[in-house]
Amino acid sequence: MPTHASRRTLLAAAALAAATAAGASAAGGGDHAPDDARSPGEDPGRRPDRARLRHVVARMSLAEKVGQLFVSRAYGHSATDPDPVDAEKNQEMFGVRTAAELVSRYHLGGIVYFAWAHNTRTPHQIAALSGGLQQAALTTGARIPLLLSTDQEHGAVARIGRPATLLPGAMALGAAGSTAAARRAARIAGSELAAMGIRQDYAPVADVNVNPANPVIGVRSFGSDPRAVAAMVVAQVRGYQGAGVAATAKHFPGHGDTETDSHVGLPVMRHTRATWEELDEPPFRAAVEAGVDAVMTAHIVFPALDPSGDPATLSRPIVTGLLRERLGFQGVVVTDALDMAGVRQKYGDDRVPVLALLAGCDQLLNPPDLGLAHRSVLAAVEAGELTQDRIEESVLRILELKSRRGLFDEAHPTSAEVDATVGIREHLDAADAIAAATTTLLADPRGLVPIDAKAAPRLLVTGTDPVSPTGTTGPPTAVLARELTALGCRATAVAPSRAVAAAAGQAAVLVCTYNVPEGESPQHTLVADLVATGVPVIVLAVRNPYDPARLPACAAELATYSWTDVEMRAAARVLTGTLRPAGRLPVPVPGRYPLGHGLT
Repeated sequence: MPTHASRRTLLAAAALAAATAAGASAAGGGDHAPDDARSPGEDPGRRPDRARLRHVVARMSLAEKVGQLFVSRAYGHSATDPDPVDAEKNQEMFGVRTAAELVSRYHLGGIVYFAWAHNTRTPHQIAALSGGLQQAALTTGARIPLLLSTDQEHGAVARIGRPATLLPGAMALGAAGSTAAARRAARIAGSELAAMGIRQDYAPVADVNVNPANPVIGVRSFGSDPRAVAAMVVAQVRGYQGAGVAATAKHFPGHGDTETDSHVGLPVMRHTRATWEELDEPPFRAAVEAGVDAVMTAHIVFPALDPSGDPATLSRPIVTGLLRERLGFQGVVVTDALDMAGVRQKYGDDRVPVLALLAGCDQLLNPPDLGLAHRSVLAAVEAGELTQDRIEESVLRILELKSRRGLFDEAHPTSAEVDATVGIREHLDAADAIAAATTTLLADPRGLVPIDAKAAPRLLVTGTDPVSPTGTTGPPTAVLARELTALGCRATAVAPSRAVAAAAGQAAVLVCTYNVPEGESPQHTLVADLVATGVPVIVLAVRNPYDPARLPACAAELATYSWTDVEMRAAARVLTGTLRPAGRLPVPVPGRYPLGHGLT
């Protein structure tokens, strides 16, 4: 990572010189006031000079233009010195050994970071990787800075873990019901991403989750009320973009009522056009009106919107007809990842990127075979299936986004920025304060909550311990037991196999549940057996809040919407009365609780 101003200035000047050679600097404007000082719908980013950016595009080769459309994965923690296993993976996948070589070979417009690709070990390492990648982009080819991105939704989906700040996810924020808190969370998240060189976040989720069986959205959604979801989406768009990071509303035209995960299959949305307009459209319309930088498409079939059977990502009636023309969106349209099964079932990997561009998409995210995808787009242009004008239209949008987010001014993060921003005490305290209003007390028929911690009660904590989204938190039962003990209780975490035998003599047993299925299941059996001991049982649904309706009635029921440490700390405080329960269900629990339910 660059640490000297002279090196940063030199590389920034390289990008500036490339644009100047084409006519002038691509950057517009200067420093901007905080977004809170601007009118509600105004984008706080820099204003791109479209005419000057057109000159930049005109000087690029066709291969460089096509490269700008692609956002690829790359393996390794370093741009130039990856671990041997990552170098071998890059060689296998891309024919190069380093991420820097990958950027140079394909003239890439962006790189997407993943933990499984070993991109996100520590904040300083991420910033160094970002700096090395930008150096590769700014010293080769068209010398256009990269738009580095990741999925940092928080809650159930996050790629960067501690010591960065981890915040409540969407449904937890929906339970709190505060747009100010949602905006503050996004502002904190965005400022930390920007400090590490990441200027596009694939968040917020704008899907309205109305299907308890939805396997891929669930708690990633703010809720089931389209107006409430729209308000939260707008708040987060303004928070991210106020921090200098491009927000991305996803997954258009709406993924909230599907029963198939598009990572492994092709979901079908059965909503009518009228239902779509009433339920699915409002959050996306609100995001567009709020000036969202990007919208991500969904790999779903939506017969009422396009009867062709093509997934939305490849559908011109959906991407161009609805998103561009009906909603008036003029920003960047990014596909969901092109290695997902949902977009690969009907067409081959050579056709998918071409069809996505014909549909109206701009950024092609993570194709499974980058070389094939790049060649296919070039061939489509040479054959006349895609015109040069169509390619340049998307490249211009991408360059405008990069300019708006200041990448032509300064693309390189610094160690000082990381130290001053990422995981600082102010942000960690804010995360706890935001989480304090999210825990929902669903039922407490025996008045068990709050537990009197001053009496030092013996508590048993057990249940499901899902894997940490980032690999840096949890396990939730241990975290909950630790936090309860810190508050004065005598809490012990035990495995489910030992819980029934250990229940005797406990003041209560707390069971963490995770997406309990309908009917009999190991989680149902565990709760039933614990209830049968006569010891009060408190259930904490640590992901989807639908669990209590699928379990025997318990002494108390709570929903946390996530199993990360920040939510477990909040739950412990609610259980002991340190906090008053304030969350309200942002979705109904069929057969048990209505939308908006929550005890105080």
